Amino acid sequence: MAVAHRTVISFGLVAIPVSLYTATQDNDIHFNQLHKEDKSRVRYKKTCAHCKKELKSEDIVKGFEYDKDRYVVIVDEDIEKIKTEKEKSIQILHFAQLNQISPVYYDRTYQAIPEVGGEKAFELLRSALMQEQKVAIGRTIMGTKDTLIAIIPRENGVLISTMFYQNDIKDLQKSYKIPDMNEQELKMAQVLINSMDIPFDPSQYKDEYQAKLKELIETKISGKEVVATKPEQVGYVINLMDALKASIEKQNESKTNKQEKTLSKRTKKEKGA
Repeated sequence: MAVAHRTVISFGLVAIPVSLYTATQDNDIHFNQLHKEDKSRVRYKKTCAHCKKELKSEDIVKGFEYDKDRYVVIVDEDIEKIKTEKEKSIQILHFAQLNQISPVYYDRTYQAIPEVGGEKAFELLRSALMQEQKVAIGRTIMGTKDTLIAIIPRENGVLISTMFYQNDIKDLQKSYKIPDMNEQELKMAQVLINSMDIPFDPSQYKDEYQAKLKELIETKISGKEVVATKPEQVGYVINLMDALKASIEKQNESKTNKQEKTLSKRTKKEKGA
């Protein structure tokens, strides 16, 4: 896996060289645009508005419009020249409790790996953050942007997430009238939540829609007819207490069935042994 970014985590007099690797990937199916008539690919060409010439990537530079139709050209070398070594590093500003940060502030996540010579300081930072259940908040320049950073400790490493600034986050536009609740309804909702409380295991979740999309593509390639999915019959309960009770009963029934299946498998294994 290629390194996405190399930098240094610095706080006080400590400097830890690290490599950042992207922690997510795009697994979605992507479609090409085709001409409806002959099914040929639709291509987009970059052309100069003045001379109408088609341009290649190497013919294009960045420009800032400082006046109507007047531009100043900025190249990558210019940008690198104005960065100081301090700005290129991740400067830890302070530490905070993880639950103090709203998820809306997190943007893109990377895995941080220490480079040779930085392993001990890296592990010391990770262990201390883990034991204190805190994250480090820092900043650095990535590309052309002054970026806010969260350094998040994990049991088996460190994640670094870029963050939005407060002025990047929209105010909550919508509100709703909060209705009164009685204690019985609240307790019933808590019972339902606790009955569905299991440890988070990301391997249990799959993108079912993408799987259906792949099946659709294979069906079309083989020339078979696409059959519409049968609509699920959902019985909505208007009364909140009835709905909660029915949900709890369904959850308990599901747990009982799972336990019976597990017991049946164990019995078969024991008989087989």
